[in-house]
Amino acid sequence: MFLGTYTPRLDDKGRLTLPAKFRDALAGGLMVTKGQDHSLAVYPRDEFTKLARRAASASRNNAKARAYVRALAASTDEQHPDSQGRITLTSDHRVYAGLSKECVVVGSVDFLEIWDKTKWEAYQAEHEEDYSQAIDESLDGIF
Repeated sequence: MFLGTYTPRLDDKGRLTLPAKFRDALAGGLMVTKGQDHSLAVYPRDEFTKLARRAASASRNNAKARAYVRALAASTDEQHPDSQGRITLTSDHRVYAGLSKECVVVGSVDFLEIWDKTKWEAYQAEHEEDYSQAIDESLDGIF
């Protein structure tokens, strides 16, 4: 399970050091793709394969489903962490997420999210009350 918040720096070559506690789970390869809210999503290869297969099973007659599958496949990059636990984020991914030197890696249970630190802080400030008041129908069955 991916949990916690970490603050690695992006180096001049676009490399990001993954949190040490997740390196074993990601050593076999990982997939980096565009995430929600202009973050990046980092999935273990096996977890991403499940997600991609579920997405691909959607009806190709549905224009939104086709668009989602295309965007998911086109924006995904396979990576293998180097001996220091670093991955290289593509320039497209860095632009999409607006990444600067200061980044935040957030555990999101089945995957990791990579955020620009300033954007993450703004997101947290905007949504902190949502968490404390989480009794909405979208959370039905969780609590």
